[in-house]
Amino acid sequence: MRQAVILLLALTVASLAVGPANVQTVAGQSSSQQQLDIAAAQAQRKAVVSQNMDLTDSQAKAFWPLYNAYEARMDKIEDRHIREIRNYVASYKNLTDADANHKLDEVLSIQQARLQTQQEYVPKFRAALPGVVVTRFYQIDNKLRAMVQCNIAQMVPLAQPPSSAPQ
Repeated sequence: MRQAVILLLALTVASLAVGPANVQTVAGQSSSQQQLDIAAAQAQRKAVVSQNMDLTDSQAKAFWPLYNAYEARMDKIEDRHIREIRNYVASYKNLTDADANHKLDEVLSIQQARLQTQQEYVPKFRAALPGVVVTRFYQIDNKLRAMVQCNIAQMVPLAQPPSSAPQ
């Protein structure tokens, strides 16, 4: 059951990214609808984490404020990633080498920002919670993020040089 909930969450969050098939649909959504979709995905993510953490009351009091701060940081990084995907989808059929290099550098920078945020929060979580609980959280977090990234990777088309015809 938990795996089904995690998969549903991953699909929901991945739908916030823009692939070539749904670029018009997402672009046509109102800002308030996009905000509602994001809020729903965040609530689902928090529910999945809550369901899988098995925290005691005292652990929950220490965990949730840290989790909220951590997610706020990660949300900013994911917003940056979504912007990059949207920009990429708008131009992937006509990338110059310079454009492609810039986009790859940005993707790597986003990955590095995620890792830096995770590393920054490990000591904070460890100071408040037992090591097994911290490890469990990072396992859940990494699984959720991996599923989202897998879904995004399936939607994002491969780069094409300007002279290449769509395949």
